[in-house]
Amino acid sequence: MADLSVEFCGVRFENPIVLASGVLGVTADSMAQVVRNGAGGVTSKSLWPYEHFGHPNPTIVTSEHYMLNAVGIPDAGPEKAREELARFREVCKAPFIANIVGGKMEDYVAIAKEVALMQPDIVEINISCPNVEDELGKPMACSIAKSSEVTKLVKAALKEAGAGHVPVTVKLSPNVENIVSIATSVLEAGADGITAINTVGPGMAINIDFAQPILANRVGGLSGPAIKPLAVKYVYDIYRAHKCPIIGTGGVCTGADAIEMMMAGATLVGVGSAVWLRGQDVFGQIVKEMNDWCDAHGVEKLSSLIGKAHAHS
Repeated sequence: MADLSVEFCGVRFENPIVLASGVLGVTADSMAQVVRNGAGGVTSKSLWPYEHFGHPNPTIVTSEHYMLNAVGIPDAGPEKAREELARFREVCKAPFIANIVGGKMEDYVAIAKEVALMQPDIVEINISCPNVEDELGKPMACSIAKSSEVTKLVKAALKEAGAGHVPVTVKLSPNVENIVSIATSVLEAGADGITAINTVGPGMAINIDFAQPILANRVGGLSGPAIKPLAVKYVYDIYRAHKCPIIGTGGVCTGADAIEMMMAGATLVGVGSAVWLRGQDVFGQIVKEMNDWCDAHGVEKLSSLIGKAHAHS
């Protein structure tokens, strides 16, 4: 068997497959089950500094090719998050990535300080959700200046709270003119890595029998297999420019998809929508498929594949 372990910003993962934010990362039990099902680590759903209500149902549309999601980032608040993470730590030793979100700059500062007390292994800043524009306006990831500012504020807040050693990644949006310029701005502002990409869009699906949008929010973020070529391309572009640690996410459903993402430059590979397509044991299935591919191709250490596609460019 190949050595599937990887190191991301000094944090060791048994394998590179991590639960992406927004899927199953709500309770200690659900996150622990993801690890038992084969994931190397987990990412929480986005955590707010206060209770935040999402959108009314229906919030999800699925097909074999894509998912539209307009859940609206609901969250019970930091007190509940502390409780669930404490329980998760009791039963699981896998790395935990805390994804944080806010509507204003001060929200990010507040939740960063709250999360610091939870002792995450990595903090992921979500500045790129496309299905809450009606509430919050354009995502900060669409602005170089705002992306840089929020990164600096979160890094400073974590340091003030005694968690300055915790690596920070910034989750970027594909819905920008030049994702590399945004990546450059947050890395220069102190980010330790990049998560790419968030959902595409927003998109829409219409019920033709009722002649109206299916989602109560009308639009939702597009994820699933349909966006994988975009995700691979953006990871490739960011890695080519910076050779920085990257969590590659977007449309990964198989071991081959994950290997493709790593060859583009990802160290970790986020899996989300695939849970709906292949079931909750998809994490173990992907890990097995990666190992089988490595065995078939004589790859002894999976990490040797990171950025390999760039050798031929």
